[in-house]
Amino acid sequence: MVSKGKFYLTTAIAYTSGKPHIGNNYEIVLGDAIARYKRADGYDVHFLTGSDEHGQKIEQRAIEDGCASPREFVDKTSAEIKRLWDLMGTSYDRFIRTTDADHERQIQKIFKKMYDKGDIYKGSYEGLYCTECEAFYTESQLADGKCPVCGGEVHSMKEEAYFFKMSKYADRLIEHINTHPEFIQPVARKNEMMNNFLLPGLQDLCVSRTSFKWGIPVDFDPDHVVYVWLDALSNYITGVEYDADGNCGELYKKYWPADLHLVGKDIMRFHTIYWPIFLMSLDIPLPRQIFGHPWLLQGGEKMSKSKGNVIYADDLADVFGVDAVRYFVLHEMPYDNDGVITWELMSERYNTDLANTLGNLVSRTVAMTNKYFGGIVEDAGESAPVDKELKDLAAGAYEQVEKKMDELRVAEALTEIFQIFKRSNKYIDETEPWILAKDEASKGRLKTVLYNLTEAISIGAGLLYPFMPESAEAVARAIGTPLRTFDTLTTFGLYPNGNKVQEGSVMLFARKDLKEVLERAAEITKKQKADYEEAKKKAEENLRAHGMLK
Repeated sequence: MVSKGKFYLTTAIAYTSGKPHIGNNYEIVLGDAIARYKRADGYDVHFLTGSDEHGQKIEQRAIEDGCASPREFVDKTSAEIKRLWDLMGTSYDRFIRTTDADHERQIQKIFKKMYDKGDIYKGSYEGLYCTECEAFYTESQLADGKCPVCGGEVHSMKEEAYFFKMSKYADRLIEHINTHPEFIQPVARKNEMMNNFLLPGLQDLCVSRTSFKWGIPVDFDPDHVVYVWLDALSNYITGVEYDADGNCGELYKKYWPADLHLVGKDIMRFHTIYWPIFLMSLDIPLPRQIFGHPWLLQGGEKMSKSKGNVIYADDLADVFGVDAVRYFVLHEMPYDNDGVITWELMSERYNTDLANTLGNLVSRTVAMTNKYFGGIVEDAGESAPVDKELKDLAAGAYEQVEKKMDELRVAEALTEIFQIFKRSNKYIDETEPWILAKDEASKGRLKTVLYNLTEAISIGAGLLYPFMPESAEAVARAIGTPLRTFDTLTTFGLYPNGNKVQEGSVMLFARKDLKEVLERAAEITKKQKADYEEAKKKAEENLRAHGMLK
């Protein structure tokens, strides 16, 4: 396949305050699907993800958890994040931690470079601060007196701090956004950032803290630690060997600027305003695109441990399998509106799309090929007009999927792929192989029908690989063909003679009984609530022991 160049993709790094829920996992699965697709499509991909490990909230969480130090706490939590990312089959090239020595060293250099340039100055801050979000807000930004992002309490805070001169670069950023319409997507996110933050005017940003110690020290003023957002955002360059002294490594030279920053819509302000301005200060090219994906809601609500409505990826995978979870979160998330997940919806989608449409198609095709021809697939060349629609749809699917993926409309890309499987099922009903099998004179036609089904399934499996890698490989094994490469997806007629399907019955996705699934879900929820109450009690005891709670 001809190389299409480099593609550098990042997700937001996960905050190590606790175990990520399925909404957090959605982003990493989305990123992985895009990365796998781009690799298969001929791009040289570098995929970065990781964990964000500093800040006041982490310092407090460590105390609540009874850890001897924040480092002990983030080691444990980062390992859990990485376990979940690996469980979901994430093909990242680096899992960066903001406690990695190379990252911390560069953050100190970056801070000093900005300071020496005159973009950072020392002052004092008095304002409203949300510990949960590690963010300062003005009175007008609050929602009913609460944090506009998490809805939590804010408190007045005054401390000595270093500030970044945001207004110095604001006009330049506005011009960049106006002249690069692809920079912030979807468009609604761009409008929100422009109208709510940039156009009203930017305040200088607090970029250091003195009220806690768990952060990267400002090396020339060690009473200060670098504010968590300057620390965390910079992972996108430190993770590819950026060096503030100019001695950047080969990864940086090859892959920067990033082609896509994939982040949740709730942190768009940090990624589309703070981050580009930091890069301008460092004289670094801006990323090509920042995409703010919507949230995955549990039954229409944000997931919350206190509400007891949290769903975790490993629990879902235990019940449905990893690829089924990947399919659900990718298929159910609209381009720019929030998606919904429940155990009921997951079961319905699993049975309808995976067990019925895909699993049953492969099972029937393999069973008929074994029954009628000893498992051998051959094209006897006895075509009929009904074949054309199936062939055209299968051979044209790559072009349709490519258009959707170029626009990051991943759910729609999956729908295009499943059109192949749905059309193949319809083709079985139209050609009635069981009727053809009764007539010796129709044997050649029957061979061609089963061959056409195998070819269509083969194309579908090749396209499906980035989204459901294990399942795509299982489908290819079942029909006895290699997994197709993308440069063969428009060819209908790749395997004309002699491939042999899997012997015996094929069961890719066994149907799920909703009653059994809901009983299992109730057990999981009950345990989660008990664990939450126990952790809450433990946290209160530990805070009290440290004199932080009366």
